Amino acid sequence: MLELFPEGFEEAERPQGVELAAYTDAQGEERLWHVFGGARATDVADGWEERWRSFHQPIRVGGLWVGPPWERPDPGLLAVVVDPGRAFGTGAHPTTRLCLELLQRLHPRPLLDVGCGSGVLSIAAALLGFEPVIAVDVEPAAIDATRANASANGVRVDVRLAAPDEPLPAARVVVANISREAALELPPRIDADEVVTSGYLERHDLALRGYTRVERVLRDGWAADLHRRA
Repeated sequence: MLELFPEGFEEAERPQGVELAAYTDAQGEERLWHVFGGARATDVADGWEERWRSFHQPIRVGGLWVGPPWERPDPGLLAVVVDPGRAFGTGAHPTTRLCLELLQRLHPRPLLDVGCGSGVLSIAAALLGFEPVIAVDVEPAAIDATRANASANGVRVDVRLAAPDEPLPAARVVVANISREAALELPPRIDADEVVTSGYLERHDLALRGYTRVERVLRDGWAADLHRRA
C-alpha cells in the first residue's frame, strides 16, 4: 500500500480483519486489483479531504492542553499547538501524556529533550518555565518540525541535530520519550540530576545506571519513569 499510495491510506480494524483503504481514482483501483487480486470501490461524499482531521483530537494533561491548530484551547490551560501534518507525534500517544504528567511535577530548570520528534515535550517544558530548553534528534525532519512548532507556539527552544553516540548537552533535567534500548544507553551521554524516560510498555522494567527510579506512571499498558541521580 505504501508503494501504491505513498501520499497516504487508511488502516481500520474490522470484525473480519484489517481494512486498508485509499482515496483514489479508476487507475488506482486498477492497481489495487492487479496487486491484491480484488478490491471494493465505494463513492465518497464531498469533503473527504478533511476527514483526517477527525483523527486528531486535543488532549488535556494537568494544566496543559495539546491539540491541532484548528481546535480552540481550553481557557486557563497552557496550550501546546502542534500541526499533525508535520508528523512525529501530536501528543496523543500515552507515552507523551505520561511524560507531560511527570514534567509538571518537577521544578523548572534547564531541560534537554532527547528524541524531540515534533517538539511537543520541548514546547510544553518551555511553557511550564523550564529554561533553557534544548531539543535534539537524529532525524533532520524532526529538527525542522520542532523548530517550526516552537516558533508557532512563540517559545524559545534550542534545536540541534545529534549524532547517535556523541555526548549530549548538560541539563539539570532530561526527558527522553524513546525506545527502552535507547534509554538504557543514555547515562554515559548525559549529565542530569533527573531523567524522565518513556517509550516502552508497562511490562518492561528500566533501570538507568547511576540513577534511582523514584516514580512510575502508567497509561493504557505504557509506562514512564522518573529517575534521580544516585
